[in-house]
Amino acid sequence: MRGCRAAVLLVVLGAVLAVLGTGTAQAAGYRYWSFWEGSGSGWAYATQGPSLVRPDDGSVQGFRFAVSADSQDAAKPRRSPDFGAICAGTPARGGSKRIALVIDSGTAADAPQGETPPAPRTACARVPEDASSAEALASVAKPLRYGSDALLCAISGYPVAGCGEQVSGTTGTESGRATADPSAPTSASSSASGGGSGGSGPSAGVLFGVGAVLLLGIAAVAQARRRRG
Repeated sequence: MRGCRAAVLLVVLGAVLAVLGTGTAQAAGYRYWSFWEGSGSGWAYATQGPSLVRPDDGSVQGFRFAVSADSQDAAKPRRSPDFGAICAGTPARGGSKRIALVIDSGTAADAPQGETPPAPRTACARVPEDASSAEALASVAKPLRYGSDALLCAISGYPVAGCGEQVSGTTGTESGRATADPSAPTSASSSASGGGSGGSGPSAGVLFGVGAVLLLGIAAVAQARRRRG
């Protein structure tokens, strides 16, 4: 009977690993422009979209194109949010404000097939005092492209096509259109998952499957013991 119990436990262990492996294989991200707000301590994922944020003079705003699962997984701009350096040649002027912008088109690994990301760049936008972050971006990085749901799809024409598409976590192939605004859970390219909850652990469905497999295994061991008795 020891051999029987060991065999059952091995089957259970294999099933658990298979369930966990399936959860990992199905992990997906979204390819989109995320929106960031800079400060002396670094970058923070924006809690509102760029069309809603009206930054003060001296603010730094960042945009990063990448594939990520949610706001906690999103890649930050690879330039520091240094207003003094970015707007050094743009003096203050009454009736307007200066917004430092960091525009990071990301890496080749995150680029849509056939496209090459432009090099990261910075710009100092001088805009009216009531201008939004989106208006500041438009003043220095045209053409911008938006989706039907007001999702920011392209900056300075990059990427040429696509908008918040879902990308397989294992194969890198596109499998559909994101249903949530990747700048929306909170940001300008909202978190594509729409919640900002971490995406590193197993999902509830995976954990439920593991629990079900364990219960089946326990029942099998109990039945083997009854037969022995």
